[in-house]
Amino acid sequence: MPRRKSGKALQLRGNRKNQKNQTMVAEGKANNQLTERVAEIYNWLDLQIHESGDLAGVCKACGRCCDFARFDHRLFVTTPELICLAAKLGAENIKPMPTGKCPYNTDGKCTIYEHRFAGCRIFCCKGDADFQSGLSESVLSKFKSVCTNLKIPYRYIDLPNALSNTAANTYQSAGRGRPAGHIG
Repeated sequence: MPRRKSGKALQLRGNRKNQKNQTMVAEGKANNQLTERVAEIYNWLDLQIHESGDLAGVCKACGRCCDFARFDHRLFVTTPELICLAAKLGAENIKPMPTGKCPYNTDGKCTIYEHRFAGCRIFCCKGDADFQSGLSESVLSKFKSVCTNLKIPYRYIDLPNALSNTAANTYQSAGRGRPAGHIG
């Protein structure tokens, strides 16, 4: 998914539809059909990357791209990805992102690698930007289709807002106030 975007990012709050969607994510409500569809998209995506050869680039797993502020880019995620992450990790384990670094990067390694977002799968600092952009558009189309078919509101949200708002909603639902490092 393209990581550079200008302008305001969508936030999961404001109107009833957004609040319902945020609650679905925070409570980890994901049915089998949604998690299966997201897994299919991730499998398809991994195959495209594997078969692309040099276009995708070779990731050295250095973790530099997970420090979005330092690497000067942004990661956006979709509603189905957030719902599935909350279902896989448990909504109470969604971490806010108070800094420019992904909270799931520990000692330069991804602690949710198996469940990482499409943008994390696509982006490689040594990859071809046009290839990555085309693949991102294909993946977004697939996620939009999932949302339409399952009647889930589609959102494309920057990672700091997505994680922080989801974590805050989870903590508030549990009566624990806002998590440390919450943005917004």
